[in-house]
Amino acid sequence: MWIPISDAPIACFLHFEVAAESGDWIVVDKGAPLIVHPSNGKKEPNLLEGVEALLSYEITNGAALSLVNRLDRETSGLTLVAKNKAAARQLGRAMQRRLVHKEYLAIVRGWPEWTETTCTAPVLRQGDVAESRIWVKQAVHPAGKECCTVFRVEQAWSTSHGPLALVRCIPETGRMHQIRVHLAHLGHPILGDKIYGPSEECYLDYIQHGWSRELEEKLILPRHALHACRLGFPFDEQMFTAEAPLPEDMRRLLDAGGQKDSVR
Repeated sequence: MWIPISDAPIACFLHFEVAAESGDWIVVDKGAPLIVHPSNGKKEPNLLEGVEALLSYEITNGAALSLVNRLDRETSGLTLVAKNKAAARQLGRAMQRRLVHKEYLAIVRGWPEWTETTCTAPVLRQGDVAESRIWVKQAVHPAGKECCTVFRVEQAWSTSHGPLALVRCIPETGRMHQIRVHLAHLGHPILGDKIYGPSEECYLDYIQHGWSRELEEKLILPRHALHACRLGFPFDEQMFTAEAPLPEDMRRLLDAGGQKDSVR
């Protein structure tokens, strides 16, 4: 049974900062939760409209914005936007050829037994092989598409919410929810993840009733603790790199722990 999503507005943090820019592209550090472009016919604030407002003068003079990479609503961090069709084609080809380097930081539950590992478990939409009430939910399955993510533990610490770890995530492929699915598969779901965390009931409760004290007790954070922190890409035979610091909500968790270990 599919659960319909309410028509009521979903929580939104309309904030972004410019991380790097040229005459042909701009990289912005997106807040969360915030969608990158309009979806499902709903009228709500989104990142693309915000960037269009920022670049209104350039748009008046012929700029045509195009998103090169996309982040989930609840994922914060770096998004690359082309300013014209030629740049969109060039950057799009770089994405297709896997020449764009992306790194994320995630706060996960538990202390991984590994310092670094690579997950190559294939992923597909769960509803294609098993029952799920969440259309977008993905799952590890032998019939899934090729999928590869490198994980590296940056720090582990104790908190009142239990042991947590900061993990650097480097996806070598670009499947939907890839990092979230792989971390859950490894036994360390991302803190605050409504779909791949304690139970998918968290997601269903949230889209029907919004954030609640009960959800806070289960998830701790009102969004999943995943941040796109580094983005490298080629353009006009040069390599460019942008970085974005951890957002405040993730930084607070990092600073609030007890005993801490660096890379183990």
